[in-house]
Amino acid sequence: MQAKGMVFKYPDNVDTDVIIPARYLNSQDANELAQHCMEDIDKGFVKKVRPGDVMVGGWNFGCGSSREHAPLVIKTSGISCVIAKSFARIFYRNSINIGLPILECPEAAEAIAAGDTVAVDFDSGVITDETSGKTFAAEPFPPFIQNIIRAGGLMNAIREKQA
Repeated sequence: MQAKGMVFKYPDNVDTDVIIPARYLNSQDANELAQHCMEDIDKGFVKKVRPGDVMVGGWNFGCGSSREHAPLVIKTSGISCVIAKSFARIFYRNSINIGLPILECPEAAEAIAAGDTVAVDFDSGVITDETSGKTFAAEPFPPFIQNIIRAGGLMNAIREKQA
């Protein structure tokens, strides 16, 4: 499984209220919510993001409340992978549950610049900044988590296993 796209880069401690402001959580429609993804930190994000693009963050990405909406709107907006120096624990698990691939790699998160093109091989954990030519090694997910992500989330993986 692979991803490749242009990078949107964000600082340390991007919390879930920045990813999807609470004022919009009166809707459960993921497409509607995704129209507000990152708007408090990057007003042009939803107009610029394309399917397959990659988000890069600093330390403690996804801190704040435990709402599953945050990784959901990132995925729904078209982001194929989030790379960060570290993730808040609940955001990390929620991302896996909804099938959003995420990788912790401090070296990659530091070196990759906004606008770069990045390719990610989820099976090996190799991150390639095609703009700079640098490669980085993240810890790949174990096979059972890769299966959850391939299925598009935990509930889909359970349904597939039962079929």
